[in-house]
Amino acid sequence: MKKFMGSAETGHLVAAVAGAMALMFAGSANALVFDANVTPDVIFGTGNANGSFTVDRANGVELGLRAKLRFNAANSPENTFNSNGDGTYSFSGGAAPGGFSFAPNSPTTPIWNFEWSINSNFAGGSGPNLGTLTYSIEIDFDPGAGTNFLAFDPINLTFADHAIGDNTTGNGGGATAGDAATYASLIANNNVAQNSWDMEFFNNAPFDIFDPNVSGVYDFRLTAFNGQQAQLAQTSIQVLVTAVPEPAAGLLFGAGLLGLIGIGRRRKTARG
Repeated sequence: MKKFMGSAETGHLVAAVAGAMALMFAGSANALVFDANVTPDVIFGTGNANGSFTVDRANGVELGLRAKLRFNAANSPENTFNSNGDGTYSFSGGAAPGGFSFAPNSPTTPIWNFEWSINSNFAGGSGPNLGTLTYSIEIDFDPGAGTNFLAFDPINLTFADHAIGDNTTGNGGGATAGDAATYASLIANNNVAQNSWDMEFFNNAPFDIFDPNVSGVYDFRLTAFNGQQAQLAQTSIQVLVTAVPEPAAGLLFGAGLLGLIGIGRRRKTARG
């Protein structure tokens, strides 16, 4: 499955974020496509299915975002996306049962994560490679009605562990750089980059306030710009988290009482 960033790789990313873009951009006028595949496929890790992305394809650029069940009861990822078909994805609250090897049993690691895809030339032919354009990814840490975005360019970094390829790269076949020079060469000569990220990767002030047990709505936005900073494409999703309710005290009085009163199933609402 997907190999996530270790502490050294995370340090590179956090250092880049410190001097990166922190702007909020207006919504795209382009119509988004829901529950879509990205081009050419999901190229990070192994066993990761395509589909359930919220996609914008405009001006030769394809951008995709989706959320996923990253940690099941066995502490393993699944191809479970819980898409509502409208750019929203619903998950129960709660921390991962074991978490990552670099942050075992962390109380700030949710069971869900988010995945992104950038293709700077999805139609093929002559077109820009990844490093020709600039980008902004915005990650919301506020479960309330407002937003508290961490925003930065995920491509034009000194070094990152993205899976990188082109329109012929197969499932799980993306190349991952081991150093800054290799990374610079990859983004200069390829048009596809993808990654699978967890909120835990950004658990540094002022974004160390994330609580996976809190109900709320988390916004994510991915934008591509040309050299004149004109917006080319933009996609966005919302992750809807519903906290798992505590058992009612009255339901703990024994099987006899439970048989008399019955137990009604709780239905999770899409937004709450």
